[in-house]
Amino acid sequence: MVKFYNSLTRQKEEVPCHENRTVKMYTCGPTVYYYPHIGNFRAYLFMDNIRRVLKYNGYKLDGVMNITDVGHLTSDADEGEDKMLIASQREHKSPWEIAKFYTDIFFQDAKSLNIDMPEHIIPATSVIKEMIDFVKVLLEKGYAYETSKGIYFDIAKFKDYGKLSGMNIEEKLAGARIDVDEEKRSPYDFVLWVKAPKEHIMQWESPWGMGYPGWHIECSVIGDKYLGESIDIHTGGVDHKPVHHENEIAQSDCHYGHKVVKMWMHLEFLQIDGGKMSKSLNNIYRLADLKERGYSPDDFRFFYFLAHYSKQQNFTFEALDMARNTLRSIKNLVKEHKNGTKRIDTSNYENEFLQAINDDLNMPKAIACMQKMLKEERSKDVYNTFVKFNQVLGLNMDNLVENNIPDEIKHLAEKRWNAKKNRDFAKADDLRNQLLSLGYEIKDNKDGFEILKK
Repeated sequence: MVKFYNSLTRQKEEVPCHENRTVKMYTCGPTVYYYPHIGNFRAYLFMDNIRRVLKYNGYKLDGVMNITDVGHLTSDADEGEDKMLIASQREHKSPWEIAKFYTDIFFQDAKSLNIDMPEHIIPATSVIKEMIDFVKVLLEKGYAYETSKGIYFDIAKFKDYGKLSGMNIEEKLAGARIDVDEEKRSPYDFVLWVKAPKEHIMQWESPWGMGYPGWHIECSVIGDKYLGESIDIHTGGVDHKPVHHENEIAQSDCHYGHKVVKMWMHLEFLQIDGGKMSKSLNNIYRLADLKERGYSPDDFRFFYFLAHYSKQQNFTFEALDMARNTLRSIKNLVKEHKNGTKRIDTSNYENEFLQAINDDLNMPKAIACMQKMLKEERSKDVYNTFVKFNQVLGLNMDNLVENNIPDEIKHLAEKRWNAKKNRDFAKADDLRNQLLSLGYEIKDNKDGFEILKK
């Protein structure tokens, strides 16, 4: 039984699902106005971890992630300018050019981290009509009202507002600077649709004049369009709980008249050297920065597994060094087990690993189990079990795991080996060069050869 911690009920619960063990899962995606950093990617490794564990347990996934390319203001509480417009002014490009550039970089980095992406990835700008229709329903039902600045959700109409974060309205934004808007019924009412000034770059026609959506509405609308009005799991960072996700719950549940999301899962922050990431401290690192320092995406992926998602994780280069060294040791042991001859019963390890991942993604415990197994006498059974575990870990083992080598490459490698045994060295060299051109290297040893992905 897979159990995850539900932020809404504050307890571990069995994973909900739909027919045929299909889990409908929504993940808050990136705002594509700047380069994604390693703190951002802890959230998407978290998403990846959930998806892989569910698949390992035989569930099917119907996942959605939004791409915020409009509507996210500099403050989560609907203050400041739209982040896309700030980026547009900074780089002298259109918001659409900004969105494409940073979306492409996000997906390049996600691919290098081997993140299992959702089945549907939806830009906010692709569902403007649906957002307008959603807001219309909230107005008709009396949950929203119009001012000279836009359409606002009336939080007083939703009795469960604040239940997710566990704070009352006064505490929710304690200490935050909130501009007084006399037209708003409460300073905490949030914007659904913004009436745009003429000079605003991104705006669309609506029943309330030209405008653009608020940030919170896109997740409700995209979730509705692609998953329906019942979502099993919704993920995001812990910083989304007090504002973005409270607002999402309010507008979605009021729109449909029932609870939409069954399970909320939140990830804690990645700290840098014990503190927050900050441009002023020059400690915001991208994946590209790690690569320049000689670290692989796999090193950071493995680093993620060394702390539970519900705990703050402290990034230092010393900690990343430890993760890299441990991962190298693991890969070397796997290589040794690949040709092992000892028969080992790994069922106890399989059960221990399964119990760990199914207990709210206890990856540190799962990693410890895997490392303990690798200390066994060299055995193909251990190797095969590691291959199974790696469905969850998602580590790049192309040069070790046979199943990741295409049959075409294996065939060419066998032909080269036979040519070499027959002392047809010219043919063997030609086949080696073909393999190199396809991105694979052959390493001969006393027992035969290994195929290594470059």
